[in-house]
Amino acid sequence: MRPFWVDLHVHTLLSPCGELEMGAPEIAEKAREAGLDIIGIADHNSCENFPGVSEAAKGNPVVLPCIETQSAEDIHILCVFPNYDTALAYKEWLWKRIRPIPNDVDTFGYQIVVDACNNIVKEEETLLIQGAGYEVDQIVAKVHEVGALAILAHVDRPAFSYPAALGPMPADYPADAFELSRRLNYEEAQKWRERYPAPRAFIRSSDSHSLDTLSRANCTKMTLAEPTFEEIRKALRGEEGRRISWPWG
Repeated sequence: MRPFWVDLHVHTLLSPCGELEMGAPEIAEKAREAGLDIIGIADHNSCENFPGVSEAAKGNPVVLPCIETQSAEDIHILCVFPNYDTALAYKEWLWKRIRPIPNDVDTFGYQIVVDACNNIVKEEETLLIQGAGYEVDQIVAKVHEVGALAILAHVDRPAFSYPAALGPMPADYPADAFELSRRLNYEEAQKWRERYPAPRAFIRSSDSHSLDTLSRANCTKMTLAEPTFEEIRKALRGEEGRRISWPWG
C-alpha cells in the first residue's frame, strides 16, 4: 500500500457555476500537474461529463463518476459511484423528481456536455442547480442501495449543507463520510474532528469550479493498495489497513 492523493469533488463546465475552462482535457492535465491520483467528476445533479474527462485522463489520474445531488432541503450530498452505469441508473431515479425548469444562461451560466477533445455533445436545457424532490435521508438510502458512497458535502458551509438546513448531524448519521471544505484552517477543522471523533470519516475536497483550485493542498491523502472505488470504500471504513490521513496533518 502507498499514499494516494484523492479529490472526489471536481466540477466541469456542465455545472452552471463551473468556469468554461473546466473542460475535459484541461481538468485531466491540471490534475496530473497537481499530482492528484484520483479525481471525482461531481457536477450538480448529473454525471454526463464523466466519460469525456475519463477518456481525456487515460487513467492518469483515475477518474470516478460522482454526482453532487441537491436534496429537497437544499442539502448537497456527494455521491460516488463504482462505475458509470451505476451512476446513470441513480441519475434516472433522481431525475424522476427534477422539475423541468429551463436553465437561464444569462443568470446561471452554461451547462455543456463535452467529449474528451472538448467537442460539444449537447447543452443541458434543464436547470441543474435545483433541489430534487427527495429528502436527504432518501438520497443517502438510495445511494447505498445501488452500492455507492454517500458523503455529506461541505458540512462547514453556511449554505447547501446539512447543518445549514437541519442543524448538527447526528453522530451516527449513516453517511460514509463528512466532507470539509478547503477553506478551513487547522484549528477550525480540528473542532469538527473533536465533535465527531473516529470512526467517523472526514475528507477534504477542492469543490473546484476553476482549474486553479486543483491541488494536493485541497484534497485528501489516502493509504490504498490501488486507486479504485473499492479501495476508497475500505479507507473510509478503516478496513484492512486502508486509511484516511487527517487532511490537515
